[in-house]
Amino acid sequence: MKYICFVLLVSMVMSCGEKLIERPGDLIPKEEMIQILKELTIINSARNTNIGALHENEIDPTQVVFTKYGIDSVQFVTSDRYYASLPSEYEEMYIEIEKQLETQKEELTEKKRINDSLELAKKNNKSPIKKKSVKKSNDSLQ
Repeated sequence: MKYICFVLLVSMVMSCGEKLIERPGDLIPKEEMIQILKELTIINSARNTNIGALHENEIDPTQVVFTKYGIDSVQFVTSDRYYASLPSEYEEMYIEIEKQLETQKEELTEKKRINDSLELAKKNNKSPIKKKSVKKSNDSLQ
């Protein structure tokens, strides 16, 4: 009985270590895949915000990303499926994407803050209310 349990346990451990999907020949490198997934994440967010502009201009943003990286949808899907079959590696990729997006958000927030302060300074300089200059009065006792 102990032998059967041991054999079952070993076979279960070994089966968990097997690759579910073979590495495709045209696998997109991990770093490039991270950039593609990051851009697709941004695109999906933009689609939810203003889809009308994309339809009016007949732009398929997903195809734009694929063209930028020189890949097609089949290569993307097979690469994505392969990385998804490696859960810990796939999770690391998405953690990296999240870090990059957070950094990008902080940079844009800082640029917006600087731009807003410059606009405010311009507006204050063009204000119709002019500060009165203080004239030095002549003291008759001098």
